[in-house]
Amino acid sequence: MYLPMEEDDRPRLKGDCASKLAAEDLAPYSQDELDERIALLEAEIARVKSHSLKAASHRDAAEALFGRKD
Repeated sequence: MYLPMEEDDRPRLKGDCASKLAAEDLAPYSQDELDERIALLEAEIARVKSHSLKAASHRDAAEALFGRKD
């Protein structure tokens, strides 16, 4: 029996999504749609920054324990 893959199980597409967004024509969007897009992008920026801080903290802890790799 074949079970379809869940979205999270699929391999990630390679490429820069931010570049694709930057190339998109914004002319068809209404002011409300643009405001919604801005809010979503700001939330994504906050999420990425938070993850980056956690990753840096994890790396710093590993370097403190095992020493820095050069």
